[in-house]
Amino acid sequence: MADTLPAIEVDSNAGSFVSDSAFEDGTSTASASLASSVIDYVYENGRRYHAYRKGQYVLPNDPEEQDRLDLGHHLFRLLLGGKLFQAPIDPENKRVLDIGTGTGIWAIDVGDEYPNAQVIGTDLSPIQPTWIPPNVRFYVDDAESDWVYPADEAFDLIHGRGLSGAIGDWDRLIRQSFNNLKPGGWLEFHEAEAQAQSDDDTVERAVSTMEFVRLCNDAARQFGREVSCAHLIKDRMINAGFVDVTCEMMKVPIGVWSKSKRLKEIGRFQGENCISGVEPYTLGFIGKGLGWTELECKVFVAKVIAELRDPKNHFYSLFYFVHGKKPE
Repeated sequence: MADTLPAIEVDSNAGSFVSDSAFEDGTSTASASLASSVIDYVYENGRRYHAYRKGQYVLPNDPEEQDRLDLGHHLFRLLLGGKLFQAPIDPENKRVLDIGTGTGIWAIDVGDEYPNAQVIGTDLSPIQPTWIPPNVRFYVDDAESDWVYPADEAFDLIHGRGLSGAIGDWDRLIRQSFNNLKPGGWLEFHEAEAQAQSDDDTVERAVSTMEFVRLCNDAARQFGREVSCAHLIKDRMINAGFVDVTCEMMKVPIGVWSKSKRLKEIGRFQGENCISGVEPYTLGFIGKGLGWTELECKVFVAKVIAELRDPKNHFYSLFYFVHGKKPE
């Protein structure tokens, strides 16, 4: 797939990738008035995890992870030229659902930009802010359970982002989305392929990074999940009955090695996103799925991060942006 996109030109003068402390100080406020079974979090390896349907999602929900999710939101908006979605729809006066809303930042931005829309965000973790636009609501829910929205509450736009590794049955999720859309409504996914790639041979020399990718994929299968499934979404949507399905692929540098000024800025955010994600993915997938100890995970994390920070390594991620319409 990546071979169909032009190679990214390397900046031979790029320096090493260094974390920006501005990414390290953010916090999020948990939602209030929830049952203790939902907010009585699980703590392991110094990280905090959701309690509702424990183990369904293996990544943490603590403030550190919330910062990473919010950073990813900024990255996605950079990639889309500031847009929140690509589907040709105006959400004003329409119903919008955000699956796996995380910190809720996408749903909140939609609510702010379209004040007459009705926006719902669902997630296993109640980590969304309490101060939100009046047209936005958040609910603790499992997107893989049966959806119980009444027929007269069907949606005009359903959005999912960063769900790879969290969904066990993508075909079922897409079918449920289809059934809960109004005729002419749109389903949209933004996903990154969980594979480090390069246009030169640097990724093959990065032994720890290649092992990290392989082990995460192997471990995800232990949980009945796939973390490298973005390339399959388009066909799955077509098979479910969606029409006008469009898939756009983008190469996203990991780090500031690109010669392009725009890609250098994007690469800075993606580099930080990847680096901050190595530990939770290692602890969550490799530690829990393959039985590694916390110490083994920590040592491995350090090796992978060192390779990601090395400016001689020209890694990129392949992002997929897919949307399709339910026939009218």
